Amino acid sequence: MNGTFRVGNLFGIPFYINPSWFWILGLVTLSYAGRLGLQFPELGDALPWLLGFLAALLLFASVLAHELGHSFAAMQQGIEVKSITLFLFGGLASLDRESKTPAQAFWVAIAGPAVSLALFLLFVFLGNSLPVSGPVAAIFSLLASINLVLALFNLIPGLPLDGGNILKAIVWKITGNPYKGVVFASRVGQAIGWLAIAFGAIPILYGIYSGLWTALIGWFLLQNAGRSAQSATLQQKLSDLTAQDAVTPDSPIVPASLSLREFANTFIIGRREWRKFLVTDENGQLLGEIEIDRMKEVPTSEWPQTRVEELMKPVELTNTVKFDRSLLEAVNLLEEKKLLELPVIGENGAIVGILEKAAVIRLLQQNDTQANPA
Repeated sequence: MNGTFRVGNLFGIPFYINPSWFWILGLVTLSYAGRLGLQFPELGDALPWLLGFLAALLLFASVLAHELGHSFAAMQQGIEVKSITLFLFGGLASLDRESKTPAQAFWVAIAGPAVSLALFLLFVFLGNSLPVSGPVAAIFSLLASINLVLALFNLIPGLPLDGGNILKAIVWKITGNPYKGVVFASRVGQAIGWLAIAFGAIPILYGIYSGLWTALIGWFLLQNAGRSAQSATLQQKLSDLTAQDAVTPDSPIVPASLSLREFANTFIIGRREWRKFLVTDENGQLLGEIEIDRMKEVPTSEWPQTRVEELMKPVELTNTVKFDRSLLEAVNLLEEKKLLELPVIGENGAIVGILEKAAVIRLLQQNDTQANPA
């Protein structure tokens, strides 16, 4: 997964770490160990480093708890959580699909900040209630502050932050269109990213490098918000089209009753090179498919007496799509099943044709050309 490596499962969710996480783990350990050493010189040389490392681990445990908040809210809606990954800028819970309603999307988005706010209150309570002092009290204070910052930062209303997902859900509710919500929240995220880059980079021009981290966060927001906007725009285009719109002309469909000789002469020799053909009955209903390579199993002398249906194999109905389903659903099915093409079924159950990935791309390019003529 993009250079990450798996370290185990959490509540049945695969847990990954990006190598960049070790860099920030070391940086936090170094920073906090140095602060503890100056604040509590009686700790000696080694103990500040141990406590700094412990504080860094607890910090990332807080980030992990934040992502588990999102994950549990999604799982309550029947959404599979593919993984949780810790990386340079925090954590990411990867879901297999979006929520079905704006309200459900809102609860998934708000769950992470809610967990962080709860941890903030917990560490404040523990720090004030337990008989602790010195470095232990300082660690409680640090963790309380970190969780408060984590909650408030993620509530900034721009994608890919949680606040952006909350804004997306609100716009979705108002417009009835989830893609408009994503695009709007992405644009806000891009604007916030540019502002963060400016606030971080301008001091650098004067030799002040304290804003470098702010600029890096701005760049992260800008890049991810841009990708979210592009993805939503593409999904909107696909949802406005149907599977039938992308059916390949002259799709590879052959009657089951045809002999292999007729099949070769009519559909193979001198025609586009198809790897396999759909096989239909006399009413155009799908019976199965035949792969060209299977014809090698039959001597050519027997081709006139051998019918196509004798070499065909069945096609799973789950690997077909209805003609009136959105092209977005068809593309998602192609990706989910790892297929290059799908049979498209018509209103009466007859085969309409084949939907290919390449045809989807051509259709989108054609629509873009028509919408933006030179």
